[in-house]
Amino acid sequence: MLALSGFAALAGEMRESDTARWDTAALHLAQQWRATHPLVEAVMRELSSLGSTPVMTLFTVLAAGCLCMAGRPARAAAVSLAMITGALAVTALKSGFGRVRPDPAFAAVVQDGLSFPSGHASMSAVFYLTVGVLVAQRQAGLRMRAFLIGAAAFMTVLVGVTRVMLGVHWASDVLAGWAFGAGWAALWFWIAAHLRDARRPRSGA
Repeated sequence: MLALSGFAALAGEMRESDTARWDTAALHLAQQWRATHPLVEAVMRELSSLGSTPVMTLFTVLAAGCLCMAGRPARAAAVSLAMITGALAVTALKSGFGRVRPDPAFAAVVQDGLSFPSGHASMSAVFYLTVGVLVAQRQAGLRMRAFLIGAAAFMTVLVGVTRVMLGVHWASDVLAGWAFGAGWAALWFWIAAHLRDARRPRSGA
């Protein structure tokens, strides 16, 4: 609820154009970095693909298959449904807000579509955080749990940063995507936990 409330607050700020100043500043800073460090653009292009639809689809299928083979069909279903419903929700939000992307003159990659929230940031947060927490929960050691959750958060942040660095999203798009994705991941983790608990009485019986 906290994450989704953060998304709502960011959406309100964006609607009132209160994010315009720092959105524009981040866009110009990213453009300067790309001009000064040509390697940055090449690296950002490659890393950005970690949140693309084809990669997210592939990772989701692999994660669901792995969970099914491990005897966790409820968790596999939760991961799959989190991604499907998340993608539909992001599409609906983009249409509802109707925010245009930054001027292509400032972008390293020209992309079509609407901007708020960032689909890459949202869906990477949904996938990496959901899977990261589900896998971490099965680990006995606290350090391993912390590492897995930290790695999931790092992947989420990394994908979002690339979208700003490439100039295809405003910074507020990415922040909103992170907030929405984190809230959506938490929701589906909660659902997965209850599905798992619902199996226990039948197993005992």
